[in-house]
Amino acid sequence: MERDWQVNPRDYGFLMFLTLLNVMNFIDRQLLASFANWIVPELGLTDTEFGLLTGLIFIIFYSLAGLFMGVLADKVNRTRLIAAGLGLWSALTALSGMAKGFVSLAIPRLFIGVGESIMTPTAMSLLADRFPPARLGFASGTYYMGVPIGIAASLFVVAYLEPLLGWRGCFYALGGFGLLLALIMLTMKETPRRHEVDASSTEKPSVREIMKILLSALRNSPALTMTICGGVAFHFVLGAAVFEQLWFVQERDFDRSEIAELSGWLAFFGGLAGNLFGGIGGDVFLRRTGVGRPMFLFWVIAVLTPVSLAYRLVDPDSIVFLVGIFIGYFQLGCFFGPTFATVQELVPPQIRGTVVAFFILALNFVGIGIGVTGAGFAIDWMRASGVASPYTMTLVVFTLISMLALPLFYLAGRRYKQDRAALYESMK
Repeated sequence: MERDWQVNPRDYGFLMFLTLLNVMNFIDRQLLASFANWIVPELGLTDTEFGLLTGLIFIIFYSLAGLFMGVLADKVNRTRLIAAGLGLWSALTALSGMAKGFVSLAIPRLFIGVGESIMTPTAMSLLADRFPPARLGFASGTYYMGVPIGIAASLFVVAYLEPLLGWRGCFYALGGFGLLLALIMLTMKETPRRHEVDASSTEKPSVREIMKILLSALRNSPALTMTICGGVAFHFVLGAAVFEQLWFVQERDFDRSEIAELSGWLAFFGGLAGNLFGGIGGDVFLRRTGVGRPMFLFWVIAVLTPVSLAYRLVDPDSIVFLVGIFIGYFQLGCFFGPTFATVQELVPPQIRGTVVAFFILALNFVGIGIGVTGAGFAIDWMRASGVASPYTMTLVVFTLISMLALPLFYLAGRRYKQDRAALYESMK
């Protein structure tokens, strides 16, 4: 069947368009953090309030809604569903530009998460129907390039558009552009669902049965559980990194526009390099050693984390400082391919979508949500206690906490082969 599966130029064009939408997804998601040095002082936000806005207030709705969007994508027209989600989050992005304080910014942030949670589950479903399994890794990897590009682009908006439009004007402009893209998406036809043509008469498991299989997989596969827990631990420092732009300006004396431009370019090249290195390197590591991809991440983190710690403490004029920014985004890029491949390889095929949704929920709600909120609370507490460099101390502490991922990824890598063999044996 796969030999007869032809991928035409329209499929690649559609992939590029979905990747553009994912770039918009991450621009809008990161925009608040990128504009921290404008929004926090103008709206009079505390670091705790800023942490809530970029953490739990956004993540709660984003993560919980995401659990339902995969199911919805299996039942309705997917291109229209993406258009609706894009239109919703774009309108709310524009509305965020009108905020006068914490509450008026918190309300649209809540519902932006609902709109954005539609994007990835639905896009992955569409790509699986347009690309054969042999090319799905390429399609997924291309789509996930939207993460580093979107993060970098949000900083470019700060560096290049803020002087022209102001921070509020940037929110209005991006919201309007998103609405235009939503109208274009609305004109696109639904992709035929191949499983509806190819599916056998085997009855699909119910939601209750899927959850039972998921719990059984978590219980019977230590490698799966440790990979998920390692990912959560790694994401604590990513949550704290929301305060990085404030740290650059307040404790490292950078100009807010200049550091946005500099870190944007480092994020762009570091994120893309990490994405490619993590995806390709993890596959090569598994193929040559037979040891699970989490072990690959163990070595990446073990080698690079000392640089991540050192750059928090060195002089900003040092080359180590610039290398440290690059390494931070490089590590983030390395993470996606190895972990998402691992969690899908260690569960039965009928719950792969569910385990990915569960993994995303854990990463965002526990790792990023609590990481951001906890970091904001810690910064305010240290400032009130007279600590001289609360941002530096918080970022160092959360980097150390994220190193809990090291033993988890190490043990997951060692157990991977055994757990995968047990899974295959149970499916015979």
